[in-house]
Amino acid sequence: MNKRSTRKNRELFFTALPQIHLQWFAAEDEGRTEEPSEYKIRKAREEEGRVAKSQELIGALVLLIPAMTLLFLAPSMLKNFVEMLRFFLSMATEIDPTKDRRIAAIALLYFIKLCLPIIVVAMISAIFANMIQVGFLFTTKPLAPNFSKILPHFGKYFQKTLFSMEGLFNFVKSIVKMFVIGLIAFLLIRSKINVLTNMETMDLWKSVRTVAMLTIQMIIISALFLLLLSIPDYMFQRWQYRQSLKMSRKEAEEERKMYEGDPYVKARLRRRMRQILTKNMAINVAKADVVITNPTHFAVALEYHMGEGGAPIVTAKGEDEMAFRIRRIALDNEVPIVENKPLARALYAETDVGDEVPEQYWQAVILVLQKVWAINEERRKNVR
Repeated sequence: MNKRSTRKNRELFFTALPQIHLQWFAAEDEGRTEEPSEYKIRKAREEEGRVAKSQELIGALVLLIPAMTLLFLAPSMLKNFVEMLRFFLSMATEIDPTKDRRIAAIALLYFIKLCLPIIVVAMISAIFANMIQVGFLFTTKPLAPNFSKILPHFGKYFQKTLFSMEGLFNFVKSIVKMFVIGLIAFLLIRSKINVLTNMETMDLWKSVRTVAMLTIQMIIISALFLLLLSIPDYMFQRWQYRQSLKMSRKEAEEERKMYEGDPYVKARLRRRMRQILTKNMAINVAKADVVITNPTHFAVALEYHMGEGGAPIVTAKGEDEMAFRIRRIALDNEVPIVENKPLARALYAETDVGDEVPEQYWQAVILVLQKVWAINEERRKNVR
């Protein structure tokens, strides 16, 4: 067979292989480039019950805390167990379990004594593990039946579980968990191999205690490892959660229009308001509390409604000829004119007619208004 036919057969072989689209390995939220808004995050949390949390953290705490409780309560639990055995063995020939209903009640009572503390601790551990991740959130949305999942879309399912960042992370996580837990079991058993091989020479209770202590050590060490593993898992889940909530640019614009109003409409309204305020400049300047000047190039008229809250409002502003007209109207209507070059320049450059004074200039404006109020008070005293 010559080289040409070999190359042709190789091409036919690779052509016959199932083709895996490269998009399967791309980000799941491709095309969603906008970060999720606070509204979408709140909606996902409160209405859909979707939150970022690590099941590894829940599993680790539910395994670790009950295991520590079991280690602490083991003597009393063993005592209750022995008491239960003695009771039922002593009553085996006296009570017919098919006729005497007390047997079921007594069995239930012993079961509660033995298992209830561990069950309660496990439930509290699960609630605590959820609350430290997502806070207090009670919702039944995740429990609602979804009939579309009865026959899932297998292409999307395998894409998500096998050919995605989440699937790869979970696969690596499972391999690491199996390896480390297996290694923990191997090392613990090897450290006790001499004791385990000589168990046939021990009495019953010592053998049970040896196996129980080895088992609880294995559980606690494995739980501590899972707790350590939950840190990167929680960070990944948070990243994955934000990725799943990302929006396309169109979705972000639609949400902004719905939640904040159409920005184009708001811009037109602001322009129209400025036009009206500019046309009524003479009236606005006459009603102003103060006019701040440069003193010749800029003039900004401010009005402040005391007691209504909010910041002073720019009612008129102008440069050169317009500034001269504002000062003339202010003089004709006895509106105080205060010279403050930096403040006049800043307000002219950073505000429009109808805007509130920015927060960084509040202190300077307050000083100007206090000066004006002091002048007005002095005038009223002189008039009296």
